[in-house]
Amino acid sequence: MMIEIKGSQFVNKGAELMVHAVIQQIEQRWPDAELVMAANPNSPYKERAKLGAYQKLSIRKNIIDANFLSYKLPVKFRQWLKHKWGIITEADITHVFDASGFAYGDQWGSLTIKALAGEINRSKANGQNYIFLPQALGPFTREKDAKYLVEALPKADLICAREESSLKHVKDVIGDTSNLFQFPDFTNIVTGVLPEYFIDGAKKVLIIPNSNMVGSRNNQSAWMANYLRVLQDAVAMIKELDLQPVLLNHEGAGDGAICTQVNEACGGNLEMIHETDPLKVKGIIGASHGVICSRFHGCVSALSQGVPCLGTSWSHKYERLYEEYLQTECLIKPEITSSELKSAFLLAKDLSKGEEQVQVREKFKALSKTMWEQVQEKC
Repeated sequence: MMIEIKGSQFVNKGAELMVHAVIQQIEQRWPDAELVMAANPNSPYKERAKLGAYQKLSIRKNIIDANFLSYKLPVKFRQWLKHKWGIITEADITHVFDASGFAYGDQWGSLTIKALAGEINRSKANGQNYIFLPQALGPFTREKDAKYLVEALPKADLICAREESSLKHVKDVIGDTSNLFQFPDFTNIVTGVLPEYFIDGAKKVLIIPNSNMVGSRNNQSAWMANYLRVLQDAVAMIKELDLQPVLLNHEGAGDGAICTQVNEACGGNLEMIHETDPLKVKGIIGASHGVICSRFHGCVSALSQGVPCLGTSWSHKYERLYEEYLQTECLIKPEITSSELKSAFLLAKDLSKGEEQVQVREKFKALSKTMWEQVQEKC
């Protein structure tokens, strides 16, 4: 059994947390399986090698996708590539676990959809399994994208939409097919690791920015003018509550630059965390007094652990997440005032302890376990 974890990367700590979540389940359910990961700019060889993953050779460049040629290579040659160089072709993979998070939809290029459809079609034709783990999907309003997906998506063994909007986006294209289900984000059952350096977490409130909030993918233009101001107001509010604001970089240089801007605007003496281990990031979030977060998996890590969390949104996935966790009032708007921000944070503290919120956290953890049982049945 050779499983490719697709869509993985190591810069975005949420994406890397999904990798660890998948590996934990593989070790429990398919202990003899071999891992495969493809190279991409945010997934360097050294990081993939640490996980013992074989390196996938992708024969695709822009509009040219020649991965079909891998099935024509002699088996002995492919075995030589594997054992001599640790290289795996598409033809060698038996199962694809697509953990892309949010990679398919109008906010991304059509080439991605075309390549996805081709891979699913080849997978089906060659007796492989293709499984979409819970992720945000769509919308798919471009005619050529819909054409590719109508042909390919029904052939996938399992499609797990992460929330109602994603489920609807897929249904709008292929209808209510038997392989389509809704399951929550599956990192909610991963246990974090608390690093020794993070002390007095009960007195700290994390601020986790997201460069997408001020990027071209955010159609809420008001955030462009208000985002840094809101984060600075958050620092002042946290101090007013006699708590300690801490800036946490959840993804690379873009988010790091925002952390630096906020720190400089607030006097330059804030604690800043650049943790590379996603399990430790989750542990830090779980040990904190609260979080003000613009990263999806940062929000999931907080909400699933009962940590008060104010969120911001640049995609439908945030709205649906806060609806699911019964905390829609905690998803703030760009025009929020400093006094409203304080009220929202105090409300988040109350809601995080609410009986209904506790029950829904446990429900989603149970659903994640059910999802993996369904994946196992398909394999």
